[in-house]
Amino acid sequence: MQKKFAEDNMTALEAKYEAQKLAFSPFIFQASRSLRDLGVLECIQKNGKEGITLQEIQAQTNVPEYGLKLLLDIALYIPLVTLRNEKYRLTKLGIFMFSDEMTRVNMNFTNDFCYKGAEYLKESVQTEKPEGLKTFGEWKSVYEMLQNTDQENNPSWFEFDHYYSDQAFPILLKKIFEGKVDSIMDIGANTGRWSKLCLEYSGSVKVVAVDLPGQLERAKKNIDDSGFGDRFEIFPADLLDEKTELPSAVDAVWMSQFLDCFSEDEIVSILKKVRKNMREDTVVYINELFWDRQRFEAASLSLLCTSLYFTCIANGNSRMYHSADMIRCIEAAGMEVSEQIDDIGLGHTLLKCRLAPN
Repeated sequence: MQKKFAEDNMTALEAKYEAQKLAFSPFIFQASRSLRDLGVLECIQKNGKEGITLQEIQAQTNVPEYGLKLLLDIALYIPLVTLRNEKYRLTKLGIFMFSDEMTRVNMNFTNDFCYKGAEYLKESVQTEKPEGLKTFGEWKSVYEMLQNTDQENNPSWFEFDHYYSDQAFPILLKKIFEGKVDSIMDIGANTGRWSKLCLEYSGSVKVVAVDLPGQLERAKKNIDDSGFGDRFEIFPADLLDEKTELPSAVDAVWMSQFLDCFSEDEIVSILKKVRKNMREDTVVYINELFWDRQRFEAASLSLLCTSLYFTCIANGNSRMYHSADMIRCIEAAGMEVSEQIDDIGLGHTLLKCRLAPN
């Protein structure tokens, strides 16, 4: 990766071409989404290697020929399709745009939740505040907004949030319960997804969920509806409030895709709150997606783009971190990483932390 970023092997003509794609990238994005949502890509895919003509696509999709031709012309340059003997066929990129689940989730999240707010990225970088959040109304952060609105109003956000964690959770459950775990503190519990999985996995474990009040109300309802309410507690708290003190020590502390929602100074502050109530045998698990620990460039790019969402919409000062930055925060809070496991699910890393020796 270091070598890739250290060299510039693009010719001047290639650079000029790529510059135009960047200049018109909003149109390229919306054209790609339109081709997907209007059923054009699916129509072409069904005809496979045989290909399909413009007139046949129009007849099967009912998209007006004028607009359809515009979209297919730009699709040649994206390139989502090829054209040979007046018949269109999907490229490998077109196939991913049509059928890849990660691409679908990321595109919906970008369009439904980030597209308008992205206009304020420059201002957000300058002020370190989520200036794009104003497109949703007057909120201090996206988390305040989410706890005060119904999940059905922001399905793309929740699908994006759950898509990545859901791939890793089954593997992580086995890891957490390798030893005897009687109590877990789920910090950043959100809708209670992880808490519920733990309660289902172990018939004896007790879970206390920590998050903002609105989120915890949903989590409690989800857990109660599942029949595990007798082993589940909620602890409403603002982790950025200096006066906040966490519950008494537990066997394990769990934070999944949570610390990336805060700046480095805030992460250290939160971890110090956790450390204050740790026993010698308490284990802290931090589950994160680090952009430097990915096997594929597509994953690293997705995470770096997600950092821009944090900047202009979520809170203005957090990001998807480099693993070394997170480990430095852990050590600054008086803990040490005793084990690191990479390549979990779609690219998660699990950091197992304990109290650092005095």
